[in-house]
Amino acid sequence: MEASLSTLVLPWPFSFQPRDFSLPNSSWGSDMRRLYEHYNSQCEVETDDGEKKWGVWRRLPSYNRSLKYATGGVYLSKIIQSKARLFTRNIREQGAGFEYVVFVNKQEQKCVCVFQAGHLLEGPPGHVHGGAIATMIDTVTGTHATYLSGPVMTANLNINYRSPISLGSTVLLTCSLDKKEGRKTFVSCQVTNTDSSKLHTEATGLFLSITMGHLLGG
Repeated sequence: MEASLSTLVLPWPFSFQPRDFSLPNSSWGSDMRRLYEHYNSQCEVETDDGEKKWGVWRRLPSYNRSLKYATGGVYLSKIIQSKARLFTRNIREQGAGFEYVVFVNKQEQKCVCVFQAGHLLEGPPGHVHGGAIATMIDTVTGTHATYLSGPVMTANLNINYRSPISLGSTVLLTCSLDKKEGRKTFVSCQVTNTDSSKLHTEATGLFLSITMGHLLGG
């Protein structure tokens, strides 16, 4: 059996902390909950002797900050740490902003994100702002690249918007690895409706592996 589910250590910035914002809350709609259950049910399986082990998917926890828990974070200013908030977790009201959960499939080198957009993300009347969509694409592709390659930063992101997304609706972001070349990780992403029959947005991204020295100007 692989490492115990309760003791899994994920690479930075996926450190376990008390409050996990990727768990269901009362603002989640039926589509959001359905897709969450679909992927979450594949995160662990039971063997013939009753033991549990990892399935093909793993849910990544999400917190309101990552800076504090990064390698070398203890050396950063406590003032900076206390004010740091992950951009997509800045809105405290449940359901008003970015509601999302990310699952990764290491075997297939794929990543999916179930995303529900709240009313504070409005751009065109009744629809999600393009910048909010870009934020989620950057978040999910960066998360996938980090899971595959360790800490990374976005070097390039190309986005093509195909059709608008209604506020309050749930969409699926599906990412896949295109290739890796040294420090470079190339990924692609599609944003679709929940049954993948309608394409809303598509993107490609390039991410560069980094160390804390890069972040601190070394």
